[in-house]
Amino acid sequence: MTGAVAAAAGGGCHIFSGCGFPSPGLQSFIWTPMFKIGSFSFTKPMLLGILAALVVIVFFWLAFRKPKLIPGRTQSLGEMAILAVRDQILRPSLGRKGDSYLPFLVSLFFFIYIMNVMELIPLLQFPVTSRIGFVWPMVFIVYFLYLYLGFKHQGAWGYFRNMIPPGVPWPIYIILVPVELLRFFFFQPLTLGVRLFGNMFAGHLLLTIFYLATWYMLSLSVGLLYAVGSFALAIFVFVLETLVTLLQAFIFTTLTATYIASSVEPAH
Repeated sequence: MTGAVAAAAGGGCHIFSGCGFPSPGLQSFIWTPMFKIGSFSFTKPMLLGILAALVVIVFFWLAFRKPKLIPGRTQSLGEMAILAVRDQILRPSLGRKGDSYLPFLVSLFFFIYIMNVMELIPLLQFPVTSRIGFVWPMVFIVYFLYLYLGFKHQGAWGYFRNMIPPGVPWPIYIILVPVELLRFFFFQPLTLGVRLFGNMFAGHLLLTIFYLATWYMLSLSVGLLYAVGSFALAIFVFVLETLVTLLQAFIFTTLTATYIASSVEPAH
């Protein structure tokens, strides 16, 4: 049960109680601090972010602390996870020469996925990436990584020069250069972060709406029909979110691999 649903249930807010529908909104993404140290507030999303990082670290540590030629169950799962990222994300963008970036991409993918999937776990029920403050640090890490790699492999001037397609008539450069600079410095990192945040924000909001509507309209009268319909939609969105959580982690990591590939080797 989300915070909004719990508040409505605890307050007895119901279709026949005389109160209006407690519509969820931004308040569903704002958490009361668990504790404070001076001006620093520790909230539930922070706790879930730390938990997601620990899950990734502990799982791969357990999987490969004592690797065996004939792997056990945990090592087999770890190997399957790494091979999935390598074959579906890294190799299509970077080829075999990009295998040195595999640890980074595996960590990034599963860190994002665990933060996303917490939306669907009872009691936790909050996707950390629906708070954009948790998304921007990952975007900045990715951005500065492929900027650094671009300067390292192509040189600063060569990197910016290779952003512009060759053979373009010189008058077109008046338009093309500002557009490419905006794409690289603004739109590319912006869309990388907003896509992940927006999808997880919308999914959590929809789940909250249908959970809350189910409780609000539940009664032994005509309201029961609406409650059943709302609950069916909640189940549908829940199933859809199981795919979205995985897909958003895949898209973010795939774009990261593509950006690294463009930095390591220019497209033209």
